[in-house]
Parts: sequence; C-alpha cells; structure tokens
Amino acid sequence: MSSGTTEPAVQRIFIDKQSPKAYDALVQTSEAVRAVAADAGLDRTLVELINLRVSQINGCAFCLHMHTRAALRAGDTPQRLGVLAAWRDTELFTPAERAALALAEAVTSPADATAQESAYASARETLAADQISAVIWVAITINAFNRVSIMSKHPVRNSSRP
Repeated sequence: MSSGTTEPAVQRIFIDKQSPKAYDALVQTSEAVRAVAADAGLDRTLVELINLRVSQINGCAFCLHMHTRAALRAGDTPQRLGVLAAWRDTELFTPAERAALALAEAVTSPADATAQESAYASARETLAADQISAVIWVAITINAFNRVSIMSKHPVRNSSRP
C-alpha cells in the first residue's frame, strides 16, 4: 500500500567526474571522430543532426539540450530540428542526411537486423565509404555520451533565465 509519498531519488554519481581518465578518453575519441567526419566531408549540421536523433531515441535530455544549441550555432533551422523525430515524414532533409539518420538509428538500435540492413543498403547508395564509417562512429560516440549523461542524471539548467 502506498503512503502517497514518493521515494527520494538516489543521488547519482557523475561518472565523468568520478572516473575522469575514462571520460577524458571518451572526449578524445569524440574529437578524433569529429575530425574523421570533417575529413569525410560531413558538415557540422549533419553531425549535430545525428547527435540529436540518437539522443532523442535514447531519451538523453542533457545531450538534447547541448546538441540543439550546437546545431543552431552550426546553422541548422528551428523548423528542421523541431521535426527531426519525424524526419521520414518531411521533405526537409537531403538524401545524404536521410541515409545518415537511418544509419545512425540502426547503430542505436542494432537488434532490428532488418532495419539495419535496409539502412546500410541505403547508405551505400548515397554515401561514400568514409562517410558511412564517419556516420557510424558519430552514432557510436553520441550513444556513449548519452549513457554517461543518462546514468549520471546530468541536469539541464534553464538557459532562458538571466
């Protein structure tokens, strides 16, 4: 029988602070992946779309907040970011962006083998091999950062307040 009170949340350890060497290695990986993406010709807006879509799937509020701001700084539009969760139902994304988003979703939910094969085949038709590799690495890296923030319960602070 419930007493009508909610259990207090267990204070989470910020694992990035608790284990800084491991987190620093993840940051270094992210920097290397960012360079790989740039070398493959993926522009910053596409990288941020991948970061956002993967963070949407994973439900990572902290990464959604951070990468929405980064996408806007990179030149993406509020309209595109607002419909990103339904990207398949719009004409706002290029064929390359669509292929990259599908592939990033397949990386994030690898248990769906049919969707994974379809996304990979589409990517092979639209993206170069180095771009496919970069998209997969971007998705892998943001998935790792999502897990760090989700398990640490990194807070999202109201940035609209003075």
